Amino acid sequence: MIAAKIGCSGETLRNWVRQAERDKSVRAGPTTDERERIKALEREVRELWQANEILRKAPTYFAQAELDRRFKS
Repeated sequence: MIAAKIGCSGETLRNWVRQAERDKSVRAGPTTDERERIKALEREVRELWQANEILRKAPTYFAQAELDRRFKS
């Protein structure tokens, strides 16, 4: 009933209430700030994995480019 009045589903409203309770330490679980920090850390980990993958492949790429250059000369 209240959810319909504010234009959302009942489940959305329940999620908001649960998160508000977590933020006030009434309910166990990560607060909004903690969830944002976790997302930022997960994003950073993904970026580091990508950078490591590039660095892992770089020696092979440059070695092949050097071989190609030598054969063309």
